[in-house]
Amino acid sequence: MGFKKMALITHLPKQEQTLFSFVAVSVLLFLCWGVIEVESGIGVNWGTISLHKMSPFTVVDLLKQNKIQKVKLFDADPAVMKGLMGSGLEVMVGIPNDMLAGLSSSTSAADLWVAQNVSRYIVKGGVNIKYVAVGNEPFLTSYSGQYQSYVVPAMTNLLQSLAKANLARNVKLVVPCNADAYESSLPSQGTFRPELTPIITQMVSLLNSNGSPFVVNIYPFLSLYGNSDFPQDYAFFEGTTHAVTDGPNVYYNAFDGNLDTLIAALAKIGYGQMPIVIGEVGWPTDGALGANLTAARVFNQGLVNHVLSNKGTPLRPQVPPMDVYLFSLLDEGAKSVLPGNFERHWGIFSFDGQSKYPLNLGNGLLKNAKDVEYLPYRWCIANPMKDLAEVTNHVRLACSYADCTTLNYGGSCNEIGAKGNISYAFNSYYQLQKQNPRSCDFDGLGMVTFLNPSIGECRFLVGVSDYASSSGFRLQNSWISVLLILLWDAWLF
Repeated sequence: MGFKKMALITHLPKQEQTLFSFVAVSVLLFLCWGVIEVESGIGVNWGTISLHKMSPFTVVDLLKQNKIQKVKLFDADPAVMKGLMGSGLEVMVGIPNDMLAGLSSSTSAADLWVAQNVSRYIVKGGVNIKYVAVGNEPFLTSYSGQYQSYVVPAMTNLLQSLAKANLARNVKLVVPCNADAYESSLPSQGTFRPELTPIITQMVSLLNSNGSPFVVNIYPFLSLYGNSDFPQDYAFFEGTTHAVTDGPNVYYNAFDGNLDTLIAALAKIGYGQMPIVIGEVGWPTDGALGANLTAARVFNQGLVNHVLSNKGTPLRPQVPPMDVYLFSLLDEGAKSVLPGNFERHWGIFSFDGQSKYPLNLGNGLLKNAKDVEYLPYRWCIANPMKDLAEVTNHVRLACSYADCTTLNYGGSCNEIGAKGNISYAFNSYYQLQKQNPRSCDFDGLGMVTFLNPSIGECRFLVGVSDYASSSGFRLQNSWISVLLILLWDAWLF
């Protein structure tokens, strides 16, 4: 995903579709789109901007364990695609925005991209590629229009390339859009931004002619994060004292209001019945006030229950989105924090495939990844016997490479004290350096311990390894370890 932008507090359009029964809507969709599935599927976004990467085969096994059948990628990384070979999972591969200019101006570039990233994997026992995402939120306001003129020409060239490869029938192009592409004060008044309307009309016409859905990313968390007046309970699915009344329709959550705003905007350009896929939606667990395990569990479980109930929205009763891709599968500790520290903490699993909270996607509670290969169970902490007066530059250096976002205001490690902060920074860098002994030196201010220094919900991580960890050095009960932990406790508190 690009930087997630503010999901508007939009609410949603008129009541025209309430005249249609579910059967009538299904027939209309059949006539316009061919045979499509109406029942929603829950998928996940698999981002890979991580400091500690599990094997793609381990991640694919995690998906299959949890009966997650749909996965959305942001590129077509060969290692990830290799891991997906023969899995049977339905895959959306992505084209980064910075490739759109080249693909829009060159049919040979489009042919080459399709050959290298689609055709080579669609073989017997290969990857089940259903969608190609042309860019990622290319109309985002913060991009100041730098990508928008490339979208339709790139789509046109890619469609021709898919046709040449005899893949156009089975592989559909989509364009993930952010919710800031449209706007309104009420759902029924939804319209696309004026400067985008001509381009999006062309894009939607092309999608329509090829049987592709409209893909949109919706983030109620960002509405709450960016607007102190946004009613908190309206961001969730548990009921609200701030329901939005729009004519005969009443909206009890921001997700439905936002989705119906899009439906109204599509209707205004002549495509009110277009199938919709939610490309990204979720709630972070750290890095900001309101980003925590409890809120993430309540939001994501409420979302899943809402979607799987097939209730739809006031403008599309009993017609939920075709598919919903949670953002995201795993935390990504190397992502930019320009939008906020929460950007690194969207995963329903931590970086090592361990579920963060109980969540049922319709197939039972989440199961943890199996056979994860960890580094040895040891940590780097600040030496309690040393004067730490000169430690500031060491902490700054460690956090310039490693992820220290949980130490900031609103983070899960924000209240472990100054000494705890130093140790957390040291350990994060130490694990990133695969526990190289020199990476815990810090001019003599660091030391290695074999007892876990985690404090409450603040987890001091152990990195994952590309190699079997069974031969790792896992000293846990020596007298040295006992002495170290006693010193740690006495010094910290």
